[in-house]
Amino acid sequence: MFQLRKKVFVKEVITSDQFGQPCAPVCRVAALAVIQNPLAGKFSEDLSELFEIGGMLGADLAAEAVSQLDRAPISYGKAAIVGANGDLEQGGALIHPKLGAPMRASAGGGEAVIPSNAKLGAPGCAIDLPLGHKDNPWSFDHFDTMTLSIPDAPKPDEIVMCLAYADGGRPIPRCGSGPIKN
Repeated sequence: MFQLRKKVFVKEVITSDQFGQPCAPVCRVAALAVIQNPLAGKFSEDLSELFEIGGMLGADLAAEAVSQLDRAPISYGKAAIVGANGDLEQGGALIHPKLGAPMRASAGGGEAVIPSNAKLGAPGCAIDLPLGHKDNPWSFDHFDTMTLSIPDAPKPDEIVMCLAYADGGRPIPRCGSGPIKN
């Protein structure tokens, strides 16, 4: 079992680009969970405890995040911020081996790798959670980022687990639809 200190949800509805040019609304929802790091302060070869936490907690967070979207999810991403008494690999263990399956299930599938990011950080540290199309890894229109933070987390012995979904791509994308053939 794991200790959950709190959950935070961030919902953005984007209706224009940075210059005020109106666009079709894009809804992005991030779910963040602050948990006690059971491996804080020690090296461990076996990270499976964090694999299990990622899968269990991810199922709950993913369902809640998707339920807050305005339309069906089209892109997704995940991230972790590990407190100072932890190890970067502990963040990876939380978000990689078992988080993908519940995220894909909540999104109604997902052929593409889920973009991710992990880092060590102090309370209030921000992380850039990358977003990408759930089925098409070459959809440039869906390459995006949500910058997330929680003012009082992670404490040195905590990890902030983040996942996010969007129901559209960037506002008014103009970079093309995939790789340019030479």
